[in-house]
Amino acid sequence: MPATTVHKFITFIGILSILHAAYSAAQHRSYLRITEQEFTTLPIDILIQGIVSLFMVMYGIMYIAGDFKEIRAVVDLENKSWETLRNLPSFQVFNHRGRYLYSEYM
Repeated sequence: MPATTVHKFITFIGILSILHAAYSAAQHRSYLRITEQEFTTLPIDILIQGIVSLFMVMYGIMYIAGDFKEIRAVVDLENKSWETLRNLPSFQVFNHRGRYLYSEYM
């Protein structure tokens, strides 16, 4: 089996295990309601299953996603001049309420 298939399988099993832990937790809560017992904490086996499943999913997704790339703002900013750095076209608004305040706006 290729490595990516193994990681996808681990991720799939981890997700199924998390869903099973969630179902077990809900079932435990309903059992406590039926028997009129007070809820203090989940059983240790459900907690361990949830934590191990979480780590399985994190491990699988990290390897499926591939190599991480550096986030370096310097690379993008090196090619820009000071004049273009202050140019923020996404904040320029040309259609604003000033035209409704003045009849000679256009």
